[in-house]
Amino acid sequence: MEFESSSRIWDGVYHYPHLFGGIMLTCALLGFSTSYFGVQSLPYLLPDLRIFHKKNYEKKRIRVYMDGCFDLMHYGHANALRQAKALGDELVVGVVSDEEIIANKGPPVLSMQERLALVSGLKWVDEVIASAPYAITEEFMHRLFNEHNIDYIIHGDDPCLLPDGTDAYALAKKAGRYKQIKRTEGVSSTDIVGRILSSVKDIKVNKECSESPCHGKSENLNDSQGRESLAKGGHVSHFLPTSRRIVQFSNGKGPGPNARVVYIDGAFDLFHAGHVEILKSARQLGDFLLVGIYADQTVSDLRGTQFPLMNLHERSLSVLACRYVDEVIIGAPWEVTKDVITTFNISLVVHGTIAESNSLLNRTSDPYAVPKSMGIFRMIESPKDITTTSVAQRIIANHEIYMKRNAKKQASEKKYYTEKKYVSGD
Repeated sequence: MEFESSSRIWDGVYHYPHLFGGIMLTCALLGFSTSYFGVQSLPYLLPDLRIFHKKNYEKKRIRVYMDGCFDLMHYGHANALRQAKALGDELVVGVVSDEEIIANKGPPVLSMQERLALVSGLKWVDEVIASAPYAITEEFMHRLFNEHNIDYIIHGDDPCLLPDGTDAYALAKKAGRYKQIKRTEGVSSTDIVGRILSSVKDIKVNKECSESPCHGKSENLNDSQGRESLAKGGHVSHFLPTSRRIVQFSNGKGPGPNARVVYIDGAFDLFHAGHVEILKSARQLGDFLLVGIYADQTVSDLRGTQFPLMNLHERSLSVLACRYVDEVIIGAPWEVTKDVITTFNISLVVHGTIAESNSLLNRTSDPYAVPKSMGIFRMIESPKDITTTSVAQRIIANHEIYMKRNAKKQASEKKYYTEKKYVSGD
């Protein structure tokens, strides 16, 4: 109590020095007067110093802003937003409009609504601004500072240039309100478009191989290395998975002792708005959402050697970044066994009504036979009819446009990796 009272007094001195000095002078004069007249004390004349105690001292919350197209959203986008959130307390994300993307980069693959769903579904995002401009104009920057109370504007260490060659963030830098984060290596929207276009070539090659020997394409299609090279159309991924990155994306918490654990599994390839919405629906059925992510070989067996477009670790990070997901099984079995149910204390197994067509599936067993027999299986309505194949088809249908755009972007990507220097941060 003595410490608290003393603290209150010093708070009063700090915040009201002139008033407090006046009170002290008055007290000194009164002390002299009462001593002269023989009065021992006048407690009723002293003010209650508790009026100086300021309750709930709150440190100003730092609000940071980051924008982007977020087309074909991937774990690189998610990691950028994770880093941005670490530079403040609240993260506001601007999603660039379709019109602005067309004017600066060409047509987007995903609609504005799909991109908004993906960004809003990330665990690090607090607010979203729809139809943000591609470049930070002076007018928009003042809106950010005055209407949205933004303290800093964030972007990656890779240059973002407008068609005229100027820096899109020049004004924010000039204002001293710009902060930089490290670019996530190994993936980009351009890279993913390249993988999809390569998968089309692979389908054609596979068709040719089924009709005649594939001389010069692969020494042996049964050889795993040759098959992988063929499947990826010669595309080399720069992604280097680390345990630290997985920890950064994880919640780090398990289910409580009486938690209702809901399980959903799948490939979750080319993570899209349909995935976000089905995971949200699944999470609402329990207290803890566990997501099983199929191994690469399982996906290839089900859908063909050109799949998955994203490897297991890439798909795992995309799912982990979703705010509705609590935990993932990396390389989950295709069949939901009794052992899996017991090990993870699963209360309910769910599956969406919209799913990829597993045309190569030769297995006769039902992967959900066990949970069905236990009475813990439920089909849930898929909120969106989007699939990985339907997203890929948008690119394939306009392949000439995307090939031309990718040729230009791939040149800058190659230059980036050639001239790349170490940048601290993560």
